[in-house]
Amino acid sequence: MRVLIVEDDEEMAQAVAVGLRRARMAVDVVFDGTAALERLATDGDAYDVVVLDRDLPGTHGDEVCAALTTARCRARVLMLTAAGTADDIVDGLGLGADDYLPKPFDFPVLVARIAALARRAHPAVPPVARHGDLLVDSARRTAVRAGRALALTPKEFGVLELLLAAGGRTVSAEELLERVWDEAADPFTSAVKITVSRLRAKLGAPPVIETVARSGYRI
Repeated sequence: MRVLIVEDDEEMAQAVAVGLRRARMAVDVVFDGTAALERLATDGDAYDVVVLDRDLPGTHGDEVCAALTTARCRARVLMLTAAGTADDIVDGLGLGADDYLPKPFDFPVLVARIAALARRAHPAVPPVARHGDLLVDSARRTAVRAGRALALTPKEFGVLELLLAAGGRTVSAEELLERVWDEAADPFTSAVKITVSRLRAKLGAPPVIETVARSGYRI
C-alpha cells in the first residue's frame, strides 16, 4: 500500500515514515497543507491512505480533508493530530475523515488502522488469496507455494499481491511502479523488471507470472 504523510513536525513525520516503511508500506511525506493538495491533485489516485495532521501551515488540515472529500479522492484519510477532545474527533470525522487518532498514539495501532483503511480504498478482496498451489496472506504478509514458505522482499510481496488482486487483468509496469514504490522511484528505472524476475525465480515452476508484450504482467 502507498501512504502520504502530511505533518509539519519533520522529526515526527520522518519517524512515522520509517516505521511504516518497516511495515512494508511505500511512504511519501510533505510538510504543509498546500504541498499536500498539490501532490494529491496530480497523484491522488496513487495513494491508499493520507495520514493528515490538522494544524498545518499553508493550508489547514481541515481544508485539505474537505477538499479531498469534495474531489471524491480514492485515498482514505486518517487524521493524526494532537487535537484529541471528543469535540475535535467529531469535527474531524464530520469533515470527511475516515478515521481519527489523537497524539500520542501506539504505533502498532496506527499501522493497523492504516491497513484497515487501505483495504477499504479498493474493492473487497479476500485477506488470503489463492492461485493454484500459491497462497498469499496479506494480513500476515506471508506467501507459500506448494507448502514452501517464500522469503519475499517487501517489493516482491507488493508486486505479487497487486497482481493477484488484479484477478487476471494485465497490470502495467507503470502501475506497479506507482503503487508499490514511492516518489523516489525513477520512472525510467528497471526496478519493476528486476523485481518480477526475482519474484519468478522464488515462485519456481510451473510459472505463475506471465509477461504480456508491450502491456505488462498478469497472473
